[in-house]
Amino acid sequence: MTQLDLSDFTPSADLATATTMPARWYTDPAFLELEKEKIFWRTWQPVGRTDMVARPGDFFACELVGEPLVVTRTKEGELKAFYNVCRHRGAQVARGKGNRKSLQCHYHGWTYGLDGKLLATPEFDGVKNWNKEANCLPSVKVEAWGPFIFVNLDPNAPDMKDTCYGDIMAEMKQKGFHIDRMTSIERRDYDIACNWKVYVDNYLEGYHLPTAHPALFRELDYDQYRVDTYRYHSSQYAPIRDIDLTDPRDRDRRYVRTKDEEQALYFWIFPNVMLNVYLDNVSINIILPINHERTLTIFEWYFEQPGTGPGWESMQSVIQFSDQIQQEDIEICEIVQKGLQSRSYDRGRFSVLRENGVHHFQSLVHEFLTAP
Repeated sequence: MTQLDLSDFTPSADLATATTMPARWYTDPAFLELEKEKIFWRTWQPVGRTDMVARPGDFFACELVGEPLVVTRTKEGELKAFYNVCRHRGAQVARGKGNRKSLQCHYHGWTYGLDGKLLATPEFDGVKNWNKEANCLPSVKVEAWGPFIFVNLDPNAPDMKDTCYGDIMAEMKQKGFHIDRMTSIERRDYDIACNWKVYVDNYLEGYHLPTAHPALFRELDYDQYRVDTYRYHSSQYAPIRDIDLTDPRDRDRRYVRTKDEEQALYFWIFPNVMLNVYLDNVSINIILPINHERTLTIFEWYFEQPGTGPGWESMQSVIQFSDQIQQEDIEICEIVQKGLQSRSYDRGRFSVLRENGVHHFQSLVHEFLTAP
């Protein structure tokens, strides 16, 4: 495992005296190798959708921060996941997605069942001290959660129901949300020139709304905006502002506050998943490091009944406005990444009023990276 000196950052529990993570935690490439091992490969990560493996024989290949994986639906209907690495010479046994009775390595033709068992090894007779049954594809923990498929590379990881995801699902069901009924409508990917933690920092505070997001700022009741933190997740409260017809800012408003305004839930789950839940749609944002200074941000929208005509146009309007906010966030995150590389900057301080979510996230990063 990568050895790093982490002694230059010890988070203070007191937000009023706390400092941010040092700049090198965002700019040193060695940190990403440690983050893969201690964060991304030990937490539940979304890699696909349940509709991608709806039938027996369905499969899809995917990757989790450098680790190649394949998710399958066996002929018995079981959801499975494995490392997408042939036990012979390390080639992939699955590409893309499809429906098959088995998986076959494209290098030497070794064949595996959808349950990971090694079925065929052409021209391998005569090999001594080798056990075919012991050379199955290594399995990975996998679960369906709503319309999403999650994996966890830690074999000792708790089931999702025993994590904050279980608490979140229970809260959604108790309040009448049914994300399991949602189907995928659109996905947009953004390649951003910043460290993944810069992007998460930005998401977890509304401090930048007045200057970075003027259109969004007009929509929200900024004084009521808050972030509530829990053990491994946080939730945001961002109410729509009442319209004042005498206020010139309200001439181009997109949203009108309704009696259902409270019927929305906004979650961030450590380390990199954002979930926005409404009565008729769900959007998920997944933040993945490409390298130490580039981040892939995946936006996916799910609707229960997208419909056509005005309903479809309304949905597209929501997606377009989200894209506008994303472009504004990309600009500021890339500026911050450049600033973190300056020899004039090491660390900063937190706004006690607005940045408790960022402090919570950075404390969790420190906790995971310094864990035995």
